[in-house]
Order: sequence, then C-alpha cells, then structure tokens
Amino acid sequence: MMKPEYEFFPVTDVEFTVCAGDNPLITERILSRDPDTGVATRILRYEPGADSSATGVQRHEFWEEVYILEGSFVDLTLGRTFTAGEYACRPPGMPHGPWRSEDGVLTFEVRYPAGS
Repeated sequence: MMKPEYEFFPVTDVEFTVCAGDNPLITERILSRDPDTGVATRILRYEPGADSSATGVQRHEFWEEVYILEGSFVDLTLGRTFTAGEYACRPPGMPHGPWRSEDGVLTFEVRYPAGS
C-alpha cells in the first residue's frame, strides 16, 4: 500500500499529537501515512524548551527530508544549531539528534521507503 490520495485540505484540520517518546512538548501533525511501512509526511513541532535527549540518537530505515519552517533547534550530538529556511535529506541509517529547542521549532518532513 502507499500513502492515501488527498486533494488540498487545510492542515489545521489535523490535530497535533504527542510523538513517540511521550514528551508533551514534542508533537506532530500527520498529514499522510502509509499504514504498511509507517512512512509519513508530517509537521513536527518542538515547543520552547523541548529536548529529545531521552530518545537518544535516531536512525531509521527510511529516507527523510526536513525543511525548517520556523524557529531553530540544536543537534546535541553535532553541537550545531539549525534555523528556519534550512533543509536536510537523510538516507536510511543516518544518525541524527537528539535535539533541543530553546525558542521552539516547526518543521515539514517527508519520509519514504528505502529504495524509492
């Protein structure tokens, strides 16, 4: 199966929910998801002060593209701050994070299976 087909709709119709890891300061708005692979298109939000250290460095088996819409966050492993207007494309298995955001951040992410 693939992600479902949608015509334009207001993304505000989709509620933010707490991400895996159960940190209430880190939420996502899932716009589209493939139920078989779990890959998704989403908007990720870190509220001011959010820190994902509890979940550690992330690696996943899918491609991930991330565009920072607003704010900034710090990759705690790299010791680097990334800000609005910056983009990342991560292949499967690439380590990244954990993250902390002092002022909050909003990203747009597209995930798709390896081999796509």
